[in-house]
Amino acid sequence: MTIVVLPPLAAGEVVLAYKNLSEVERSFRTMKSPDLQVRPIHHRLPDRVTAHLFICALAYYVRWHMQQAWSSLTFQDEHPPEKRDPVLPAERSAEATSKAQTRTLPDGQATHSFRTLLNSLRTIVQNDCKHDKTGVTFSMTTTPNKEQQHALDLLKSIKL
Repeated sequence: MTIVVLPPLAAGEVVLAYKNLSEVERSFRTMKSPDLQVRPIHHRLPDRVTAHLFICALAYYVRWHMQQAWSSLTFQDEHPPEKRDPVLPAERSAEATSKAQTRTLPDGQATHSFRTLLNSLRTIVQNDCKHDKTGVTFSMTTTPNKEQQHALDLLKSIKL
């Protein structure tokens, strides 16, 4: 058996490793949250377990891209300060602090969380309609308002 001895880590490296671990934990909590609605499914066959984990990871990946695209509409810091000592407390940019304190965007619209933005977009629906006299059926989709359309346009900017 070979034992690998790693060099000692500096304080900043230890803090970064711990913060990376917290990111992994946050992603698992996100997968279980109502945002993704990925719930545990009890599989026993190895292929099904692998497929389920892949779908969970893919859903989180899509959500992450949506969060990045919507950073200008949410409380997320669009321009975090440059890398600094990870041991020091994190700092927010002045723009992010302003969004959080005033709960408004620079153009006066309300600042959203990821969940409230999704809830707003849920009101865009497609209705199947039937004309009473002729019996003809057709579909009608509600028109997104200006805020919803802007959010949808930002999703088009995602590059994979």
